[in-house]
Amino acid sequence: MRIARFSVREGSPAAGSVSFGVVEGDPVRPESLVVHALAGHPFGQPQPTGESYRLQDVRLLSPMLPNKIVAVGRNYAAHAAELGNDVPDVPPTFFKPSTAVIGPTESIAYPPFSSDVHHEAELAVVIGRMCREVPLDRVPEVILGYTCANDLTARDVQQREGQWARAKGFDTACPLGPWIETDLDPADLAVTCTVNGELRQTGRTSQMIRSVAELIVHISEAMTLLPGDVILTGTPAGVGPLNVGDEVAVSIEGIGTLTNKVIKRG
Repeated sequence: MRIARFSVREGSPAAGSVSFGVVEGDPVRPESLVVHALAGHPFGQPQPTGESYRLQDVRLLSPMLPNKIVAVGRNYAAHAAELGNDVPDVPPTFFKPSTAVIGPTESIAYPPFSSDVHHEAELAVVIGRMCREVPLDRVPEVILGYTCANDLTARDVQQREGQWARAKGFDTACPLGPWIETDLDPADLAVTCTVNGELRQTGRTSQMIRSVAELIVHISEAMTLLPGDVILTGTPAGVGPLNVGDEVAVSIEGIGTLTNKVIKRG
């Protein structure tokens, strides 16, 4: 099931309203896609409202507004190597603020304090229930689904400041979308990133040093995860710079494509 968060465009009695919905149809044929609105949030047993819209008549938003985004670094050996880093014994984790989140087709605003912003295509995990100290065999019970993410990084700031809050937490630094896929095995999915149609990153989730389940066990040892929280699982090799005017697209097998354009911050 594909769960989207959307607003209705002008021209409808429901114009401007924001809802969750289930997307049905063939993504290869965008004109066939329809979103069926849900009452309330998608956790538990979501109930349809009976209202449906063509996907082209709504605006897709970030599929979730998380309380927190917990990101994992150096989870692909080739990516660690390309930045001159060793693979650590314990995966480094960091936070991106909720104010960094944008949805599909929203603009990435290039931060004025950086001149070297990089794309990082990642599989994102959306938590479906409050949990802490999750045992490995029960991890599937706490996952709502998966979406595409771009862990944008001001690389020069990251290197200069030695910590990652500003480098990875600036406004628009966490595009998510286009929707949450609930029926997916994350073990071996293709992850790619293109910039202006040129392939920059390509990898598979099977190359992750630590699996989705291992990451959730590790993170939940330290903190309570809430419904809607997002975990970023690391990026494959091939990260590189973005410039104002670029269009960057993150695609993950079984989910879809998240596309954003880079603009100058106004």
